[in-house]
Amino acid sequence: MNNCYNLVGIAGDRSCPELPNFIHCRNCPVYSNIGRQLLERTIPENYRHERTELFSQERVDAKTLTIAETVTVVIFRLQGEWLALSTQVFKESISPTLIHTLPHRSNQILRGLVNIRGELQLCISLTHLLSLETANTPIATLSPVVYPRMAVVEKAGSVWVFSVDELYGIRRFQQRELRDTPNSITAATHHFTKGFFYWREKSLGYLDEELLFTTLDRKVYR
Repeated sequence: MNNCYNLVGIAGDRSCPELPNFIHCRNCPVYSNIGRQLLERTIPENYRHERTELFSQERVDAKTLTIAETVTVVIFRLQGEWLALSTQVFKESISPTLIHTLPHRSNQILRGLVNIRGELQLCISLTHLLSLETANTPIATLSPVVYPRMAVVEKAGSVWVFSVDELYGIRRFQQRELRDTPNSITAATHHFTKGFFYWREKSLGYLDEELLFTTLDRKVYR
């Protein structure tokens, strides 16, 4: 059975050439096929006995277990701000594509429609939603590598597409590393963040995906 996710995927060395497109192995068709094979495989003869023995053992109080909670995020840049969003809502990233404006609907936040794998999805400006100012700092100073992309995010069936000035990739943090949002971040960005992480001598704003999706639904559909 192909366990590439443990070798070159999210649980391995992350050298898989498809990982930048799918963001996480769970979005890849290869990973889905592996899961299907696991569900369809024959149950071992001693499986029921082993599970019966396991559940008959005395339960350990969950409070006595020490589990280091981690946060896995996708890091990207908008103007001069470095931000992070949970990988749970990231679906994929694509090369910048044509945005079709909507007559009498398009505005600073709702930019229009984009074609994602044959389906039209709403494209928004996260820069305007967060009220980020245009960076006056030269691009080369902000980052030595400029890598503009479009990010596709999804939560509970709600799909949004937005442009990023640069996509760094995936990073894990410990939950205890999360700090209060510094005063240097704009008021709008502060409103949408759970806090920030220190990353490469920068303040990395950790966006609240629940608030972000709720606000977009309210501002665009109502």
